[in-house]
Amino acid sequence: MNSKISLKLFLMCASFFSIFNSNAQDWANLKRYQDENEALTTPVKIENRVVFMGNSITQGWKETHPDFFTVNPFIDRGISGQTTPQMLIRFRQDVIALQPKVVVILAGTNDIAGNTGPSTLEMIMDNLSSMAEVAQANHIKVILCSVLPAYDYPWKKGMEPNIKIPKLNGMIKAYCEKKGFLYLDFFSAMANDQNGMIAEYTLDGVHCTSKGYDVMESLVKPAIKEVLKKK
Repeated sequence: MNSKISLKLFLMCASFFSIFNSNAQDWANLKRYQDENEALTTPVKIENRVVFMGNSITQGWKETHPDFFTVNPFIDRGISGQTTPQMLIRFRQDVIALQPKVVVILAGTNDIAGNTGPSTLEMIMDNLSSMAEVAQANHIKVILCSVLPAYDYPWKKGMEPNIKIPKLNGMIKAYCEKKGFLYLDFFSAMANDQNGMIAEYTLDGVHCTSKGYDVMESLVKPAIKEVLKKK
């Protein structure tokens, strides 16, 4: 092989692996909310701070309904595309360190889509359970949400979320009943007869419209009030 071509290929490969390694170094995107976390003050005693942990559905919540997070003492810590192992890695800095009274965890659909590799429902439950139990150990009340309905993923066809999501939700509900956490059922209020999302609630079958977030807010507000009453 021509030495000039060999050198060019070597430099191209080195550049690729440099970019790849740079991205891989922050696999859980720990830097995403680092500055915002540092800017937060310690909550006062009467503040009922709530952190929302999740993926693009949670991130889109604040982008679509910003007033929901400014009028209320709510903090959005959603990151688009994330799976439960990524959330578990950043859970201490993006939830525990913020000293909320409540955490609302909405996660799992990207795991089913295989965003960070193959994942069983049991693996997803392990991560959700770990987040919930770390929160509980730090005296934070837990709301575990059902995964929202999806008939199929536009970016990853054929993963059968219409079958897997109801199964996962059943596991989340059973776990909450066993551990005494509040299970928040978004699925039942937002699903059509094919276990997809009702059309007016979704942009693409997965992500929510403003009306979709209206439904979610009508359910999460009473849930937050309920857990705050518990000693």
